[in-house]
Amino acid sequence: MATSLRYDVCVIGAGSAGLSVAAGAAQLGARTVLFERAKMGGDCLNYGCVPSKALLAAAHAAHNIRESRRFGTSCPEPEIDFTAVMIHVRHVIAQIAPHDSVERFEGLGVRVIKAEARFTGPCDVEGGGVRVRAKRIVLAAGSTAAIPPIPGIDTVPTLTNETIFSLDARPDHLLIIGGGPIGVEMAQAFRRLGSRVTVLESQSLLQKDEPEFVDALRAALGAEGIAIREGVKIARIAKTETGISVALEGEARPITGSHLLIAAGRRPRLDGLDLDKGGVAVTAKGIAVDARLHTSNKRVYALGDITGGPLFTHAANYQAGIVIRNALFRLPAKTAYDALPWVTYTDPELAHVGLTEAQARERFGDRVNVTRVDFVDNDRAQAERDTMGGIKVVTDGKGTILGATILGRDAGELIQLWALAISQKLNLRAVANLILPYPTRSEIAKSAASAFYAPKLFSSWPKRLVRLLLCVA
Repeated sequence: MATSLRYDVCVIGAGSAGLSVAAGAAQLGARTVLFERAKMGGDCLNYGCVPSKALLAAAHAAHNIRESRRFGTSCPEPEIDFTAVMIHVRHVIAQIAPHDSVERFEGLGVRVIKAEARFTGPCDVEGGGVRVRAKRIVLAAGSTAAIPPIPGIDTVPTLTNETIFSLDARPDHLLIIGGGPIGVEMAQAFRRLGSRVTVLESQSLLQKDEPEFVDALRAALGAEGIAIREGVKIARIAKTETGISVALEGEARPITGSHLLIAAGRRPRLDGLDLDKGGVAVTAKGIAVDARLHTSNKRVYALGDITGGPLFTHAANYQAGIVIRNALFRLPAKTAYDALPWVTYTDPELAHVGLTEAQARERFGDRVNVTRVDFVDNDRAQAERDTMGGIKVVTDGKGTILGATILGRDAGELIQLWALAISQKLNLRAVANLILPYPTRSEIAKSAASAFYAPKLFSSWPKRLVRLLLCVA
């Protein structure tokens, strides 16, 4: 018979979203219980952000050796010990894991139950032989890889983000279904580590980003030997004696590879929650929530991937703050994603925040101004012999910042200034007046702001004014 307990806050899911809520609630004095059926840290720590960036770091190191001749040094082709690379990836996970561990959270005052949880009523959850009645319930069970309904896909071994970091042997030829951030990041990582790679995308790469920068990134990936097939439809998948065969509609010859990675989107983890018993409504995308992250049951909140988006760890952490303010302080906090940045961690990185040019023109029409500056005009980029990419800033006619995209080294770091600017509704004048250290890549921000004002500053009337003032003794 289940043990019955009462808590202030019950959290289901120990990924980034759930851990942030549980830690905040417990430290604020709320009696908190946390259910997790798998690994603490969820996807981000175990199968997502952390291992993927660790793998990319190893791939970048190999690439830097190959490219060292541009600085006048000469190195032989790097020897890739793939087993050692994967040991590095798992070591990084292990180094971060204590921060998300059961022991740490129990030390914060959270009761952690390592079991699957399900609703038994609007305020009741049960799992691991424990029945919990809570004043507030928070759903943060995350998402998992979506497997597309392709004929034959269930007859071949497939990899997802949950299994690819368990490989011990390097794929000879990695086939990737999906040209989103996960797909292109893994494509570049495995190519630089010595695998042949083919990316298959039914539409186009990185559809949410600025097309001109996606074009440049596509070219860079192609130059490294990554085969990219866009606008294709897979007719069927089959197992062969040596690996996997993918047949494309309209093409007589299939594409063959040794391994198949599915990176074709995500689906929320809803199985086993018995949401109907909790009075929690679901849409085709995930759990339905309002701007305050309430579900249809006002005692229940949902956040992170389980709601269907935005599918970012930093969005989940932001949402955790919204839930804390609503659930514990009863403040009318609402989500706002106008200044939500995202980054694709390829080399070069592709980072974006705010509106794209197309979105801005759809909303504001002819009042939109676009400023573009390239890294080829940045002294630090020249010194590092890495001038690919640039910045594109979208503003209204008065210079209010609406969006920004950066393609280049450390774009994920450089986009943060623009996220702050959009969140605070700043004008480009604020960026133009910054004093930035020289030489740095961040100077491209000031260059973009200056480029916006240059046509007005150097027009005919300022020149007439200067001549007039110079005539005054």
